[in-house]
Amino acid sequence: QVQVVESGGGLVQAGDSLRLSCTASGSGSEIGAMGWYRQAPGKERELVAAVTWGGHQIVSERTLQDRFTIDRDYGAHLITLQMNRLRPDDSAVYYCAVRKDEMAVTNPTLYTYWGRGTQVTVSS
Repeated sequence: QVQVVESGGGLVQAGDSLRLSCTASGSGSEIGAMGWYRQAPGKERELVAAVTWGGHQIVSERTLQDRFTIDRDYGAHLITLQMNRLRPDDSAVYYCAVRKDEMAVTNPTLYTYWGRGTQVTVSS
């Protein structure tokens, strides 16, 4: 079993920055790729970014590119999401996800372990 805990959300103004953190603990053999998803009210959960065990990243073109950066500390089973120049449409609950396989994928159903989420609200 793996426990996943996110932190770092909050209420900010448009243009501000936030840094989210996620720690996975428990059975290390179950921790492969890790990623961030987000879900706004009335919308489907969507990939923000994910990173493989080897460091290869998947970043959503719709959301991020030069605004968001995902990093991973392998020794600590920790990933972070640095979010810059936030916009009101970035408001959502941000979830951390973990899968056993080393490959990062976009399909959320392929991630086994999820955190409870952290709320990010960006005011205009």
